[in-house]
Amino acid sequence: MQRQAGAGLFLKRCIDRLTAAVGLLCFAPVMAATALGIWATMGRPVLFRQVRPGRGGKTFQLLKFRTMLDAKDADGNPLPDEQRLTRAGRFLRAASLDELPQLWNVLRGDMSLVGPRPLLVEYLPRYSAEQARRHDVLPGITGWAQVNGRNALEWDERFRLDVWYVDHWSLALDAKILALTLLRVVQRQGISHAGDATMFKFLGNATQARPRLAPPPPPARGRLE
Repeated sequence: MQRQAGAGLFLKRCIDRLTAAVGLLCFAPVMAATALGIWATMGRPVLFRQVRPGRGGKTFQLLKFRTMLDAKDADGNPLPDEQRLTRAGRFLRAASLDELPQLWNVLRGDMSLVGPRPLLVEYLPRYSAEQARRHDVLPGITGWAQVNGRNALEWDERFRLDVWYVDHWSLALDAKILALTLLRVVQRQGISHAGDATMFKFLGNATQARPRLAPPPPPARGRLE
């Protein structure tokens, strides 16, 4: 088991912050063009902000480029993801451009380049003790689950891969994940789960383990972009 501690963790954080700073500078024109495109097609706000749990369950504000409209039904509830996800938003997700603002989260120390993806705060009490170990490390922009299926995975497999990463972490593994991430972006694999525009919500182990024969009703509001 390789724990993120000591000199290895220090070096990882140095690499994270240096890469994030360089990335923000290099991708500034792309981010500016993306922001302008979102503003022209969807209006404001350009950024999607949501509180997510990080290392140890400590919360932070995650940043992403907005990919969905704020359309609501007659009762004031957000419409299903597939109805709110725009054509431009699908492109941003497919190219992973919506993730670029998270370089700022990495620079701040909220996230790492590589680690389990930060999910919804409401999931915290639904994890088993083993699944909760995914929060023993900083969440990442990409991770072992992302390069091994991403949103096409079922929840139990996704969490298993997250915990495997926690137990087998190394700088070499991080480098491998980053290289595979570039390949997956080009291949555009695992962008959504079968039958969903994005990924269906994790409702708990007893629930998520059952086959999903039909989409669930619109969830109590906490979207996972």
